[in-house]
Amino acid sequence: MPKDKIKILLVEDDSFLLGMYATKFEMENFQVITAEDGEKAVRLALKEAPDVILLDIILPKVDGFEVLRRLKANRPTAAIPVILLTNLSQKDEIERGLKMGAEDYLIKAHFMPSEVVDKIKNALNKS
Repeated sequence: MPKDKIKILLVEDDSFLLGMYATKFEMENFQVITAEDGEKAVRLALKEAPDVILLDIILPKVDGFEVLRRLKANRPTAAIPVILLTNLSQKDEIERGLKMGAEDYLIKAHFMPSEVVDKIKNALNKS
């Protein structure tokens, strides 16, 4: 494991969930950056160049699909793995996210925070 911490951008508008995930990732030795809305997420992704982005879809200002589109269309952020974390579980939503370039799609209700951490680690090992 490299000594540099993995930098993760958590994008979630629910402050309770954001805090819970941030704490869990910090306990796993990640460097955590957080954004509560889509505009801030895009700004921080460009400024901070995170190793991975955990992205909610239902967000204020700009939704997660638009954030994903902007990230993939922008050369500095295009290669950053994005994992969608959402409560939207319709098949077409999942397919849309994956077609747009998301690495994976996690439904909040189906995963404990520790499982989300494991999924992130697996995604990083693939890239």
